[in-house]
Amino acid sequence: MKRLEGKVAIVTGAASGIGRASAKMFAAEGAKVVAMDKAAEVVATAKAIADGGGTAFAIEADISAETNIAQAVDAAIAHYGALDVMFANAGVSGGLKPFLELDAEDWLGLLKINLVGVYLALKHAARVMTPRGAGSIICTASVAGLRSGAGGAPYSASKAGVISLVQTGANFLAGTGVRVNAICPGLVETGMTKPIFEYARAKGTGDRIGQLNPLRRYGEPEEIAHMALFLASDEASYVNGQAIPVDGGLSSSHPVRGKWS
Repeated sequence: MKRLEGKVAIVTGAASGIGRASAKMFAAEGAKVVAMDKAAEVVATAKAIADGGGTAFAIEADISAETNIAQAVDAAIAHYGALDVMFANAGVSGGLKPFLELDAEDWLGLLKINLVGVYLALKHAARVMTPRGAGSIICTASVAGLRSGAGGAPYSASKAGVISLVQTGANFLAGTGVRVNAICPGLVETGMTKPIFEYARAKGTGDRIGQLNPLRRYGEPEEIAHMALFLASDEASYVNGQAIPVDGGLSSSHPVRGKWS
């Protein structure tokens, strides 16, 4: 039996990167998928799933608008009769503007997507999951939310907020049977991180990308999707309120450029 056989999942940020890899992996493991993103490429994700024999439909909408999230949850119920998994993955990087040059708009726009959007996904998923007494809500945080040095200030603060939201959410939903967890990716090649990779490769230093973690490499979207799949499945039935790094070991130590010896 496939690991998500009979389950219904919403994946936000599904147009590319981690979201697309996860949507495809969930479908391959038997889930009926609602792929959601404000980018038009989300339609291609749903088509790829269908072409591969899976079941999916796409919603092209901004996840930071509450009506859009509420409608996506209702659409999952209308099409598939349930919602078992919410993967609140959508996010933006916000760039690397110098710390003292940030203004309120730099913060507010990013927080609306990275933190408020995640809360709205959690809220509306829980709305339909709690009456059923089961469900898995997964949020994409980041190693940048664990300590400094992995992103700009607004991005890092937003991801720290996601980790806190997962912890408080798990406890607010205590006794309901709904689990809430976060994944903290390290450096992964996605559409969001594309400028970093292009800059390094243009400089001729592409082979050094990801060298600060013990595995000495960057990650692939599918490697994060495997953790999302685990958390979505019944195999993670006793995992709740956790922020799990998937980062090649980066968060096990403060990054260092050289060897100890």
